[in-house]
Amino acid sequence: MVDRKADAKNRTSLDILVAGAGYVGLAAAVSLKQARPSLAVAVVDAAPAGVWQKDGRASAIAAAACRMLDQLGVWAEIAPEAQAITEMIVTDSRTSDPVRPVFLTFDGEVAPGEAFAHMVANRDLNGALRRRAEKLGIDIIEGVAVSAFDVNGAGITVHLADGATLKARLLIAADGVNSKLRDMAGIKTVKWEYGQSGIVCTVAHERPHNGRAEEHFLPAGPFATLPLKPDKDGTNRSSIVWVERSEDAEKLVDSDDLVFEHELEQRFGLKLGEIRVADRPRAWPLGLTLARAFVAPRIALAGDAAHGIHPIAGQGLNLGFKDVAALAEVVVEADRLGQDIGALDVLQRYQQWRRFDTLQMGITTDVLNRLFSNDIGPLRAVRDVGLGLVERLPRLKDFFIRQASGLSGDTPKLLKGEAI
Repeated sequence: MVDRKADAKNRTSLDILVAGAGYVGLAAAVSLKQARPSLAVAVVDAAPAGVWQKDGRASAIAAAACRMLDQLGVWAEIAPEAQAITEMIVTDSRTSDPVRPVFLTFDGEVAPGEAFAHMVANRDLNGALRRRAEKLGIDIIEGVAVSAFDVNGAGITVHLADGATLKARLLIAADGVNSKLRDMAGIKTVKWEYGQSGIVCTVAHERPHNGRAEEHFLPAGPFATLPLKPDKDGTNRSSIVWVERSEDAEKLVDSDDLVFEHELEQRFGLKLGEIRVADRPRAWPLGLTLARAFVAPRIALAGDAAHGIHPIAGQGLNLGFKDVAALAEVVVEADRLGQDIGALDVLQRYQQWRRFDTLQMGITTDVLNRLFSNDIGPLRAVRDVGLGLVERLPRLKDFFIRQASGLSGDTPKLLKGEAI
């Protein structure tokens, strides 16, 4: 049996090295290798082997990203375990309010039979991309971080923490919102914290959700209930993304199980019958991080390394998939034309394509969070009128559905379900 990890380390030259074996990094590697089999592509990741299998979270995958995953040959494997979001409702209330009036509803289709989003277990998504990468012959080096790199004319030399050295024409940094490669490249960021944390957990409930997602705007932040596929025992489940002030979130996740479930029930309600927490809740701080540049000589940022936004619109991962689709299209086109795939003028095409859209989404989520995460009476009245107005204008609702599905604007081919 060939040891691909050892083989990758022993190579003197690659075309593309991807740093980060999350969904964005793996999708970037698969996209490029599938379109251009002649390219030598490898992935390096600092996380120990197998850590991804312990991730119990789930992610909302927009319709455009589903089309891309289908084009990459992994959606057929993921789809049986994915839960389509068939309906979305939005409320604006206080935790103590006896009734939560629904201000806005969305049907869950962008086309007949095509949901605008699916909920997918992170393990299923990561595993499918890994198996596809392996089938394409992409080497994945795990448990080793990039310690340094040197740009030298027509290439980049990447030094790994274990002493190994890899050479490539292009380095793709998909190593997360606290990207070390971004810092090594000298790319500055615009960054601030919200004083909020997102609590994530899975909830089991008595009655089926019927594919309905709910987002309740509460004074401390949004509380989202996202439908999941029933488990192997047929237990009904939903994923919770619960935003609270950071000090309160820390107390909640550290509290007794009964205290946590009581607070959860106050927000979740009893519409789906009795509920219980199915896994250990975790919290992480929320902020806005936008890279001032998406590229540097021989380096391109993708996913959270380029932008970390508030989860209020559920678009973080889908923005990352847009990066992948745009970058792959630019690099593949350059390679077909015989151009240098790591040259700055080539990479700047990717930056021009993605930078404004990312800035726009970052600003939008920032404004939405500031608008809805408060209990100011006059402001609540204005926003509720706004939600009601959207509810009464079908064309405006269709616009928001297209935005949420990732099918608006200058859409890369992969997100349309087309080959590059």
